Amino acid sequence: MLDIVRNNKKITQGFLALITLPFAFWGVDSYVRNADVGAEVATVGAGKVSVSELQSALREQQDRMRAQLGGKVDPALFETPQMRRAVLDSLVTQRLLAEQAQKAGLVVGNEQLAQFIAGVPSLQENGKFSKERYEAVVAAQGMSKEMFEARLRQDMAMQQLMLPVSDAVISSQVAAGRWLVTQLEQREIAQALLLPEAYVGQVKLAADAVQKYYDTNRKQFELPEQVRAEFLVLSRDALMAQAVVGDEEIKAYYQAHADRYRIGETRRASHILIPAAKNAAEPEVKAARSKADELLAKIKAAPGEFARLAQQNSQDPISAAKGGDLDWFGRGAMVKAFEDVAFALKEGQISDVVRSDFGFHIIRLTGVRPEQVKPIAEVKPEIVAEIRRETGTKKYSEAAEAFGNMVYEQSDSLKPAAEKWKLELRQTQWLAKGGKVPPPFDNKKLAAALFGDDALKNKRNTEAVEVAPGTLVSARVVEHKAAALQALEVVKGEIEKRLIHEEAAKLAIKDGEAKLALLAKGEAVNLAWSPARNVSRTEAQGVPPEALRAVFKADPAKLPVHAGTAFSGSGYALYRISSVRAGEAGKDDPRSRALGQQYARFVAEEEFSAWMATLKEKYPVTINKAALESKDR
Repeated sequence: MLDIVRNNKKITQGFLALITLPFAFWGVDSYVRNADVGAEVATVGAGKVSVSELQSALREQQDRMRAQLGGKVDPALFETPQMRRAVLDSLVTQRLLAEQAQKAGLVVGNEQLAQFIAGVPSLQENGKFSKERYEAVVAAQGMSKEMFEARLRQDMAMQQLMLPVSDAVISSQVAAGRWLVTQLEQREIAQALLLPEAYVGQVKLAADAVQKYYDTNRKQFELPEQVRAEFLVLSRDALMAQAVVGDEEIKAYYQAHADRYRIGETRRASHILIPAAKNAAEPEVKAARSKADELLAKIKAAPGEFARLAQQNSQDPISAAKGGDLDWFGRGAMVKAFEDVAFALKEGQISDVVRSDFGFHIIRLTGVRPEQVKPIAEVKPEIVAEIRRETGTKKYSEAAEAFGNMVYEQSDSLKPAAEKWKLELRQTQWLAKGGKVPPPFDNKKLAAALFGDDALKNKRNTEAVEVAPGTLVSARVVEHKAAALQALEVVKGEIEKRLIHEEAAKLAIKDGEAKLALLAKGEAVNLAWSPARNVSRTEAQGVPPEALRAVFKADPAKLPVHAGTAFSGSGYALYRISSVRAGEAGKDDPRSRALGQQYARFVAEEEFSAWMATLKEKYPVTINKAALESKDR
């Protein structure tokens, strides 16, 4: 799908980004199938989006983000109403497009599908479609080829559906120009902050204010249930580290895998490329061939001029600048026609004109490195790491089931398992139920087991939980604290401080609004203004968004003019606008190009939203809020 988008208009890319915001790569997955598994969370026309589909989409998005961010993803993010609704909206949009594509009778034929798949660069090897790579990609998606291709057909059909919408998007140059001017307009401002700290002395709390706040917000002062635990981690990595590898074992491995350490013959060559596409018209091919023949004649007459002629004539932008040098390469690195000639030449020899899918080449062989075998000393660290990996994997496979059995059968202690597998028995700090906890206890299954009755009341080891591939953890509660409400005496100081700050912030806001009113009347107000600086809508210079809106909302007809904004809990900010400079940018200004593209995206989003609104009228959408917000997930 990415290649289809790349070959079409950029606006289409914007549409696809809108409809696939939480998803990536092949787009429509299980999201558009009409499965009736469990209660529906939404209906789209006559079809349904089930709770299980939503859960599947959430899990897949979580896995994808975890892979992209190196595992640093808070699972709680995917339990928020906002994330659940965002993913559901994408499922609904996908379903609407699928319904419309089917209604429009859009189909992708076998030949069209095959051409697309064969043209995906990541599925090619040496410029040709690789069946092995294709099968590996399909397997990585956890699908059969039939499922994979069915979903790909669906993606391509949706692409056909959206192309007319993207073609219809027209951005008015006049409107875009006006919008650009407003974005680049600059205003010179000075800032005066009225902070709550300056008003603390004016605050007088009522005698019962603390008690009232405590009684009204008791949940804030509840301490959650907590435990301290000891735990064992049985991992493939730990067992790898324990492996001792001797010299004889290294030697045996080296001999058994000799081919792995053999470096095939490599060659270095320079070339001149005169391009002619594989499917180019005959006149274009003849012209390119004639040019190549002319250059070859010059090179044969003066071989020492090869580098200069390459710099002047070669259409390979990377190698031309280096006199045609391609550096060292082995077999399989170049297209076959080029490789066959390069590996047939003798060092220093220049080829005749060679035709490849890229055009016509003249090749000069500049170096030959015969096949080599890396010495054992050079590859020893690599062999040790590989033996340890194999040993660790084998030991982990053998130990995993036994580890789980032992912590279950000898449930009154983790020490036997620690001694058997030479594992460190570690201890945690206090862990709060439902709170943010460090790995491995951020695993929901392990955390639930740790706070379960078996661990708390019966004082047993938790089951061995796989917290990551190749990693098992079992834990045991050492100390337990039940949930409890903190006494008023304990939190009284915290409440007083909070209430005083809140009241001081209100006083700061009230004073700020009064001062702004005086400034609007032209009266003098004693304020500590910051040095002046220029801001624009695109370059805020640290001014918060709400304050920036207030600054640009102010009427600059009579300068200076003042603006102000309140910050909940943080006081009030006043701004003095002393000058205004109209926005301007030339066609070649990078800002103009970037903002022009941004404006085009805005227009495209509006067009897309309007189109989706018509689809929702055609295929009514109903959201089951109870199912969406249900805690039974």
